Amino acid sequence: MKFLFLLLLVPLLIIPAYGETQTLPTEKGTLDVKLTYDTIEPSIQTKISIDFLNPMTKKVQEHIDYSITVSKDGNTVFGPIPLTHTSVGSVKIPIEFNLGEGVYTMDFEVEGILFQPIPKEIVSFDILVGEVQAQPIPDEETPTEGGGCLIATAAFGSEMAPQVQQLRELRDNTILQTDSGSSFMSTFNQFYYSFSPVIADYEREQPIFKEAMKVTLTPMLSSLSLLNFVDIDSEQEMLGYGISLILLNVGMYIGIPIFGILKLCQFRKN
Repeated sequence: MKFLFLLLLVPLLIIPAYGETQTLPTEKGTLDVKLTYDTIEPSIQTKISIDFLNPMTKKVQEHIDYSITVSKDGNTVFGPIPLTHTSVGSVKIPIEFNLGEGVYTMDFEVEGILFQPIPKEIVSFDILVGEVQAQPIPDEETPTEGGGCLIATAAFGSEMAPQVQQLRELRDNTILQTDSGSSFMSTFNQFYYSFSPVIADYEREQPIFKEAMKVTLTPMLSSLSLLNFVDIDSEQEMLGYGISLILLNVGMYIGIPIFGILKLCQFRKN
């Protein structure tokens, strides 16, 4: 069942991940903060790469004054460091996540740009040490179960976009209502969050790629919307509808292009 659902999402798996990355804006949107790091294991020092980005140019912003604190369950494991200046706008900080597996919070306070003090702006990341890596802290109005739809959110511009809400409601109201669906989501989240931040960041940096992802996602969203018109009350029904949607998406994403290529070849021969 898990692998059948993964096949359904093949169109999203076109870009490999080369490490964990996540970008979030400060609370007033003055800067974007980007984290990059490899797999984190408990009690092993990990270097966290931090880039402070200009949200308009998407390039590294020089001369930033900042402070960092890392904590878990209210216990500080790093910092708070004194107000620190980076002239190049990028730093690498070794941090040991020494309170075991689980959710660590990494808080940034930015208080100066280009030698000019600014009112303090804060941005916070959740870092999950263990099997799953980094996710942004969800909005208070956003359901937290199962995490966020990072690729769709970046493509359609907002967590409140209808397309993103459709995916969230399908997950919460349909897939998670069965044992096999819940098991699939647990496995899929570990896989999804290993690459989705990279794709989401690239969407925000490249408008053409963002538009391409919209086009790519639209057929899949249309097919998934069919689940809103059926009642799924058993594991067998979930499996049956899941297989049907997989075959439908295989036809749309693979069958139709192949058919078109064959027809084009036949036309050129004639």
